Amino acid sequence: MMRKAVALLITLFFIMLITVSIGIGLKQVNDASHHVKDEKFLYQSSVILEDVIGILSSSQELKDINSSEGLALFLSESSFIPFQAQGIQVSIELSSARAKFNVNSLVDADRKPNVQRVASLKQYVSNYMVITTYVDILLDAMSGIKEDMSYNSDIFNEKADLFRDYIASKKHLQEFNKYYTNYYHEDSLVNIDFEKLFSYSTDKGYKIDLSFATPEVWEMMLGCDKQRAIELSANFYASKDEIGLNQAEQKRLENFSTTLFEKFLEVNINISQDNHSANIKFEYDIQNAKGSNFVYEI
Repeated sequence: MMRKAVALLITLFFIMLITVSIGIGLKQVNDASHHVKDEKFLYQSSVILEDVIGILSSSQELKDINSSEGLALFLSESSFIPFQAQGIQVSIELSSARAKFNVNSLVDADRKPNVQRVASLKQYVSNYMVITTYVDILLDAMSGIKEDMSYNSDIFNEKADLFRDYIASKKHLQEFNKYYTNYYHEDSLVNIDFEKLFSYSTDKGYKIDLSFATPEVWEMMLGCDKQRAIELSANFYASKDEIGLNQAEQKRLENFSTTLFEKFLEVNINISQDNHSANIKFEYDIQNAKGSNFVYEI
């Protein structure tokens, strides 16, 4: 009980630090940016991002987290931080950045499809009435430029400038989802919660944190039913033996790069003022105090 109380106190101080620091930063921008009215919101968004990264990198409390339980305690109180300052509404969402399946790991370093992962995802989408060639379309999204145009689909005939080195974001994924829906004239993709299934990391060392893996990820990795996946996602694990997988499940799990504790946060910042809005999402490496995979929508 004392340990949880201390963790809660530390978390509250962290939230207060974010709120006060960003408020001060916005006031400074408000006072200094009257000459750049058209770019004011962009400057404000930049200040907020810089302050959030600065607070995260200077937080010893974050660096001291050394277990899945410690990270869970921190996130339980600081997963959503809303506040208002200088007429701007800001919300900061924090979660584990290794709770989902990195869709870009469908291919290996040489861009060749990872046969086992592709098969697992095809089985998963078929359970939701999605034609398995959808996964082949996703493989096109990370296959690079092919001079002979030997893709699985003709999406790049329609959209020649579409990025194809990897899937960079949810918005990028939606381009391929839209192509699938229009090509097959059916909307079964709405049955899949991509928010809880996919991440879009470029980190080659990306490992799924089994202590935070979503039910959707467990279901996809093991080919199990929803109830089994929900049960597996409800626990923290000190060792893989604690998970209690049967032999078939263990074999399927070996096809994925997994771990039991990863110190990575997913940071999602939403900013709004009048008719302006911005969403900034990135991964934060707690151990090395470094942000990466930034996605801006302004």
